[in-house]
Amino acid sequence: MTRDLSELQHTSVLLENGGEIIVLDTGAILNAESVAMLQALHSRSTGGLRAHLKVLATKGPEKFIKSHYVGYGHKSIGDCGTTTIFVEGVSMLAAKAVQDNPMYSGQEASTRYVDFSKQPFIDPTRTKQGEELLEAQRQMYLDAQEPTRAQLIAMHPRQEGEDEQTYKKAINARAFDITRSLLPAGASTNLAWHTNLRQANDKMLFLRHHPITEVRNLDTALEEALQKHHPSSFGHKRYEATEAYQDIIARHYFYHNPVSPAQPVVDFSHIDMAELERFRELFDKRPTKTELPKFLAQMGFLRAEFLLDYGSFRDIQRHRAITQRMPLLTTELGFNHWYVENLAPTIKGRLENHLETIEERVRSMGVSPETAQYFYPMGYNTSNRFAGDLPASVYMVELRDSRFVHPTLQRVAHAIGTQMVNELGITLHVDPEPGRFDIKRGTHDITVK
Repeated sequence: MTRDLSELQHTSVLLENGGEIIVLDTGAILNAESVAMLQALHSRSTGGLRAHLKVLATKGPEKFIKSHYVGYGHKSIGDCGTTTIFVEGVSMLAAKAVQDNPMYSGQEASTRYVDFSKQPFIDPTRTKQGEELLEAQRQMYLDAQEPTRAQLIAMHPRQEGEDEQTYKKAINARAFDITRSLLPAGASTNLAWHTNLRQANDKMLFLRHHPITEVRNLDTALEEALQKHHPSSFGHKRYEATEAYQDIIARHYFYHNPVSPAQPVVDFSHIDMAELERFRELFDKRPTKTELPKFLAQMGFLRAEFLLDYGSFRDIQRHRAITQRMPLLTTELGFNHWYVENLAPTIKGRLENHLETIEERVRSMGVSPETAQYFYPMGYNTSNRFAGDLPASVYMVELRDSRFVHPTLQRVAHAIGTQMVNELGITLHVDPEPGRFDIKRGTHDITVK
């Protein structure tokens, strides 16, 4: 390491709600724009890297990137430089908006490891009524913690030979899995986004036209931070017709909210069964923990529709290789029954009145459906659908049909996988005991030692 960490010049822009955008300064001598310039020169000249480094040292990347990438629109140059952005203190809804991108790479804070006794909740109305409603949900969430842990300990007592600390972590993880249903989608979170310069520019086009005000404000701060940190790579010309087109998408087509079937339904009509037979050996002889080759995507895709609570939608949305719609969080499809079954009796007895109060108060506030999402708990079901090629769909099912996955998502993955096996006759490598409580869950953490 050639520089002291205190010397790094991270770019920071504050968000209106108290959050922050931070673009990371890695301390690299060759920054993202320099690396992009070198690769672009390499594609047009046989002089070799050392010759290009001399050009970079003499002229710098600023004019080159400004003219060739921003000015002339050679988008592939933007693919060659990467940046890392930290977005802090935004709602679950805003985080999903940033991550709603098949090219997204990054991480988000887990509801298992965030202290929601202190974490800010985002109130888009900035009213006393909105604040009180969110704080009532925080209290319900906190009240549920100890009774839920006690119930889990009674149901799953520590077995002889099991490590006590690992057992406690596993109990806590399951308790958080249950009680996260009580958190409003307006609860704040943090995320990291590692992206190339082109993808950042492309994504911001969608963010600045998002139906939610918080996301549009986030985009304003994001653009300011990126223009400061990478001054030659942002500031592309905007086209009125393109911007207007994005407005149409945002107003009328952004959210998916039809009535989905109670049990997952999968459509296999777009799978070429003759092509599947040609490659049957690759399905039959595939070892566990081994992905199918990507070229099998050419045999077609399947479509699935299902109900899933918003908390678990946050998990399935991580699968970038399948195309998903963004669900609108409402109360219309009911509170997921798994949470009701697993909450401690004292909390379960309060739940119906708690949810009715939330619905009544949101109605009295007269907010739009998009804004109402901030106040609805993440245990409510949403309408979901995805389309995915066969390798991507197999990967999703095998990863999510596991005892270590949230049970509401595991059940959906299992139902989809069962239909895949029955309709296509393929083998899936899934957990043979998906519902079993396993203290290995307590080892799935990232800690500083």
